[in-house]
Amino acid sequence: QVQLVESGGGLVQAGGSLRLSCVVSGRTSSSYRMGWFRQGPGKDRPFVAAIRWDEGTPDYADSVKGRFIISRDTAKNTVYLQMNTLKPEDTAVYYCAARRLGYGEYEYWGQGTQVTVST
Repeated sequence: QVQLVESGGGLVQAGGSLRLSCVVSGRTSSSYRMGWFRQGPGKDRPFVAAIRWDEGTPDYADSVKGRFIISRDTAKNTVYLQMNTLKPEDTAVYYCAARRLGYGEYEYWGQGTQVTVST
């Protein structure tokens, strides 16, 4: 089992920045891909960004490219999502997730952290 705990959400004005953190614990290894997803009210939960734990190779949804940066600190077992130039449409609950490399679905999820961007 892998446990994920997110933090760092909050209320910010449009154009501002926030950094989300996801602390990873449990049966972890380097063979994981860590992702961030978000879910607005009454909406599905689309992909935002992901990173390979071993190589640190990032991947982003088009909607956040150039604004968000995903990173990881292997010493702290933490994944970060630096969110810059935030827009009201970025308002959502942000979830951290993990899956083993070679698996199609994300197996483990955090409880989510709310991000609200005001105009």
